[in-house]
Amino acid sequence: MNVMITGAGGGLGRALASECAQRSYNLFLTDINQSGLTALQRGLEHQYGACVAAKACDLTKDDCVDELLSVIDRCGVKFDMLLNVTGVDCEGSFLGRERGRILEIVSLNIGATLRITHAILTRRRPGRRFFLVFVSSLASMYPMPLKATYAASKRFLLDFSLALGQELKSQNADVLALCPGGLATTAEAMRAIAAQGIWGDITANKLERVARSTVDKALRGKSLYIPGLVNRVLSACGRLVPRKLAAAAIYKRWTKSQEKWLIHESHNTD
Repeated sequence: MNVMITGAGGGLGRALASECAQRSYNLFLTDINQSGLTALQRGLEHQYGACVAAKACDLTKDDCVDELLSVIDRCGVKFDMLLNVTGVDCEGSFLGRERGRILEIVSLNIGATLRITHAILTRRRPGRRFFLVFVSSLASMYPMPLKATYAASKRFLLDFSLALGQELKSQNADVLALCPGGLATTAEAMRAIAAQGIWGDITANKLERVARSTVDKALRGKSLYIPGLVNRVLSACGRLVPRKLAAAAIYKRWTKSQEKWLIHESHNTD
């Protein structure tokens, strides 16, 4: 199986790359960080004997994506699976962040994901079933004050994946939306989880377990994967509670959590 993974240099991307390498899949990895990609490529080849290709790419830029696609086309690679991991999180109020940072969330989480998805869907291996995964978030289930742009971008991916899944059903392709809770992918993410106290602990997910189950569920043709019983219960509540009331409750809780997180953040930058 030929698999492309975007955002492969990050925590979840690396975990998915490792999981696929263990399954003896052929990998094409991309990330904006070339040194991280090279280290990951060598590690997977050494540990699992995997066939791994890697090329750095800024998926927010058309010319960079065109260059990446030209490499793929010259090699004649056709894909069986695309794991869309590329994305960025952002904590803080809408007006508390620079405009460029807010727009970066939309550009990367939505624009870059659509750009590479469209390109790879036209490079599917003929006659084979195709599997497509979008990494959304538990945050996509609610309007999220103090994470408004991030949550809205992930809601877009959730709705888009479900809609696209219907379009591609007759084309021998399955689409899965992954909606995890907190993932310990970076030091910043770990601080944000810790700032939520017990709620952060019970909604957080283990990277390796999520990676393994994501691939399993994609292969079984599932359309939605919410890791963790607590997260599935919270998701169900999100569908039952009026969205305005949910937004008010989340704002009250996140205000306290983000005060802790942002204080910690300011101390680290002093």
